[in-house]
Amino acid sequence: MCSPDPLRDRYLAGIALYSILFLFFLQLISEFVEAIYAFGLLGTSMPVEIASVLLLFSPVILLLLPGRLARWAPVCLGELMLVCRVITPLLDTRGKMLVAGFGVACLLLLFPLVLWNQKDKQREATGLIVGLGLALGLLLSILFRTLNSGSDISTTGWYQVIGWLLAIAAGVLMLFLWRPEKAPTTDSQADGRGDPVEKGDRDQPRLWKTVGLCLGVAAVLVLCYFAFASPNVIARWTGVDYQLSIAIVVLVLCLFALLLVSRPRLFAALTPAIVLAWNILFALTMVLTILGHQIKFPAAAGAYPLPEPVVTPLHYIPLFLMLVLFPVILVDLILFVQELIASKPSLRALGGGFSLASLYLLFMIFAQVFTTVYDYIPVVGPFFRDKFWFVFLLGGIALTLPVLLVSRRTFDLARGATGQRLGKAFSAVVVLIALVTVAGAVLSAASPARQPARHNSLKVLTYNIQQGYSEAGLRNYDGQLDLLREVDADIIGLQESDTSRIAGGNRDVVRYFADGLDLYSYYGPKTVPGSFGIALLSKVPIENPRTFYMYSEGEQTATIEAQVTVGDRTFDVFVTHLGNGGPMVQQEAILQELPGKENLVLMGDFNFRPDTDQYRLTTAVLDDSWLVKWPQSNDGQGIDPLTRIDHIFVSPGTRVVDSQYLPGSDSDHPAMITFIGW
Repeated sequence: MCSPDPLRDRYLAGIALYSILFLFFLQLISEFVEAIYAFGLLGTSMPVEIASVLLLFSPVILLLLPGRLARWAPVCLGELMLVCRVITPLLDTRGKMLVAGFGVACLLLLFPLVLWNQKDKQREATGLIVGLGLALGLLLSILFRTLNSGSDISTTGWYQVIGWLLAIAAGVLMLFLWRPEKAPTTDSQADGRGDPVEKGDRDQPRLWKTVGLCLGVAAVLVLCYFAFASPNVIARWTGVDYQLSIAIVVLVLCLFALLLVSRPRLFAALTPAIVLAWNILFALTMVLTILGHQIKFPAAAGAYPLPEPVVTPLHYIPLFLMLVLFPVILVDLILFVQELIASKPSLRALGGGFSLASLYLLFMIFAQVFTTVYDYIPVVGPFFRDKFWFVFLLGGIALTLPVLLVSRRTFDLARGATGQRLGKAFSAVVVLIALVTVAGAVLSAASPARQPARHNSLKVLTYNIQQGYSEAGLRNYDGQLDLLREVDADIIGLQESDTSRIAGGNRDVVRYFADGLDLYSYYGPKTVPGSFGIALLSKVPIENPRTFYMYSEGEQTATIEAQVTVGDRTFDVFVTHLGNGGPMVQQEAILQELPGKENLVLMGDFNFRPDTDQYRLTTAVLDDSWLVKWPQSNDGQGIDPLTRIDHIFVSPGTRVVDSQYLPGSDSDHPAMITFIGW
């Protein structure tokens, strides 16, 4: 039987608390940014709600906060943040934006206060505790997303009880770990943080050093938020197998945490030069991973349709190197935190440093979103077109440069703060989470059933899902999934299905639908080029899928082409989403790909009506399946036949058994079904 070890228990409690705080930060900021984007999505313009981003500048309060009040502030702010986290999933989009934003503000204010309040007896191990807390928080984030096909399960339905239990645990741990001690009675006996003055404590670090270290902490959080807390994001960058990406990230994260705890000599071998080189290699492989899938779109319309470049095994070398190297962000966090604590900056210096770090966080969020919505952002937006790689280059630079500010003394302290005393408890938890995550990735994946031996019909559905939001602006994955399940189509074309981007909370709506319906899926354009999200789901295997791009002066557009075989007939299927107004040049590029192909199905949101030249050009070579069924038109389906922009076109002579529009509030577009027989 193990003897009691109060310090070990305190370390374990600290790791547990920080893991929950990091998890909640990732969840809250995802909800916050997604909610702001949802308002812009509904209005296709810059919403006034964007002013809520000012909540990110909460650390400015530290410039005015009295030292005595600052000792109680961490507990109060922490409890407020926990309340925000458990309430957020219950609210509508506006409520989520405000409450999640307030929760993020509490966390951004909380972290520097906790560092400032560190007691002497805890300082040497704080960096290690925070770093291991981030590792565990990342594992929990990946687990919760994996169990729900890319969408955090702890924020949905009855599974919200998980968040409540974690919040209760964190609330108790805060009271245990952050209970303030009595400060000296006179300011002359204390330094700026209320601790007794010791030799060497009077020298405050240079402000630029504090700012640099705070920016380093922000860079760690940014990269975790943008990618590594959600491996589905990386899978959509590159098209690499989703389950493989999860397995590698979880395995690397698990092994690093275990080595940090059980083999501290490996960490002791790190030197400033090694950590700096490690950061440079990580940043380089991250940028090369993205550049390998970034497309430089030609300026001339004649260069289109532009096929997506061929991906070779060489493209995946930087990807796997990046995944192996990414634990350097944990090492950096340990060092940055340890250096901040050891240098004992004043409360105002921390306030200034984290205020600038918040500005960096805000800039990075905008930069990430602008790579997709550049067409709607005057002046600044166009710069970010085709610059997805540039955003992550900035992240890598902000992560790497602060390493130069870490003193050798801090490296020595970090080596001395080993995790051996944590025993087997931490290791067991890490291994268990890793195993459940990998098993969850396998068990939650779609398992398409084999089609019957004979088929003589095909039910086709096209649906613009408005990024999974209802007409009222509420996230509506389950409502749309119920509609798709009820229709029970053989093949489904989705538009506005942008997935695994921070604008959508890094959720994977296409995977959510495919797994929920047990269908094969192909997500056309990767997320790196910043184009409209389009996808093809199918009951039967999707053969020879490919993506090609159309010329665009605004938002980049693309088309999926693939074949599906039903019974004895093979169909050439195209799914697309044209830009605003359905530009003629884009439709011409699609029609250019059709000659010589039979049994054609061309579906999507074309953004052109039946009275346009684009429509007349299309129906010169294909039939409008809805008019084949309803040649005299049919205004009894709840839609105006003259304003239709969602179409399913088929080869001339195709037998259309039925064709219907399904208007409703599940999206801002009606779903459209065409039933083909032969």
